[in-house]
Amino acid sequence: MSEFLIANMAPIIFASMVVFLLVGFPVAFALAANGVLFGLIGIELGLLGPQLFQALPDRIFSVMANETLLAVPFFTFMGLVLERSGMAEDLLDTIGQLFGPIRGGLAYAVIFVGALLAATTGVVAASVISMGLISLPIMLRYGYDKRLASGVIAASGTLAQIIPPSLVLIVMADQLGKSVGDMYAGAFVPAIILTLLYVGYVIIVSFARPHWVPALPLEARTLRGWKLVLRVFTTLLPPLLLIFLVLGTIFLGIATPTEGGAMGATGALVMAILRKRMTLKLLRQAMESTAKLTTFVVFILIGARVFSLTFYGVDGHHWVEHLLVNLPGGQIGFLIAVNLLVFLLAFFLDYFELAFIIVPLLGPVAEKMGIDLIWFGVLLGVNMQTSFLHPPFGFALFFLRSVAPASVKTSDIYWGAIPFVVIQLLMVSLLIAFPQLVTFGLDKPSVVDVNAVEIVLPETNYDEPSEAESPSADTGDQAEPAKQ
Repeated sequence: MSEFLIANMAPIIFASMVVFLLVGFPVAFALAANGVLFGLIGIELGLLGPQLFQALPDRIFSVMANETLLAVPFFTFMGLVLERSGMAEDLLDTIGQLFGPIRGGLAYAVIFVGALLAATTGVVAASVISMGLISLPIMLRYGYDKRLASGVIAASGTLAQIIPPSLVLIVMADQLGKSVGDMYAGAFVPAIILTLLYVGYVIIVSFARPHWVPALPLEARTLRGWKLVLRVFTTLLPPLLLIFLVLGTIFLGIATPTEGGAMGATGALVMAILRKRMTLKLLRQAMESTAKLTTFVVFILIGARVFSLTFYGVDGHHWVEHLLVNLPGGQIGFLIAVNLLVFLLAFFLDYFELAFIIVPLLGPVAEKMGIDLIWFGVLLGVNMQTSFLHPPFGFALFFLRSVAPASVKTSDIYWGAIPFVVIQLLMVSLLIAFPQLVTFGLDKPSVVDVNAVEIVLPETNYDEPSEAESPSADTGDQAEPAKQ
């Protein structure tokens, strides 16, 4: 029995972790318990040294010293303040009036506002709940199909997963050891394409099922002419300025993601004050929610560090590498298998759990196979985005269910999400087929024109004695025999 345990410790640890998670045990404690339990078993069997757990304090304190993770509370706080200050409501009302005259206009408005909220809040829950409370009753009132309306709102809210300043991209960059700025830049084009794919789906529906997406009636269009133009300008300008303040400074290299997050949080407070929406209640709610989410992230990361200490100690990373490197098809086979694994695990785990448990195991294997880790991180980020829309455990579906009217059934929300899950999987396929969508513009090699290279030597006056021929040098040389 001991020989069997020693020979198969890595797969046993991994299988035990999966069982704990499927049972429903809290993820952070399941990871830590597995790490400690099998660490003690490994020490008892002589597979691990008794000094194993002496490395544990350093691994835990390294989590606290990680400045990259400071961006998580900053961006979370920024998003919560903006959501509670009524920015989403103003955007949806204004953009809904702008697109209202065309068939499917409200759906286009939801997608556009979802992308804009994603670029300012970065929090899925805030986007889905805001649009569910504001847009869903209006869409239903004017005859939109329940499934389509639910699916558009839930899917548009999940754009906060992939559009910078996405929290999952911060965690992904940290786990893969890459720059958050590069991860943001790599995700920018795929995020735009995914948004356009959502729009394309609504366009197809507007032609195939026009009665599902009617235009707003004339009496519902309260803003017209210059009044509408002025409203659009005044509503869009503040969030666009905030986006530049945060993302523009990061992309231009002026600020780090942590500094950009701090500026974004400050900008959100200023916007709330200017809108006269800032209250002590709003501030307290935003701070409490930020503290809860940040604590959740840090606890999972600490549990993952405890688990990986034992898992790496028994050469579990070599077991995973051997398992994945030998898959048929090389890089493509590896990417297909990994994305299928992540897609299936996303039925049971959320994106933070996937990022902290799976990515550290897959990243070294991908790097060894010559896969660009920025591309790999964005690819997994798009895949993990489906975890919010998976029936029956997708969090975006739960968020929408909590604010949807009673007339919208849970089955309507589930069926409405499925086409958007398919669209996200299509986006994963596009990224595998065209990695340039991510890597274009990143780490461009410097081009040097050899013919333009000049070698300039300093001018030397050969008439003057060199240092070696100076009297001081001669004195030293002559003094040496005297010592003898």
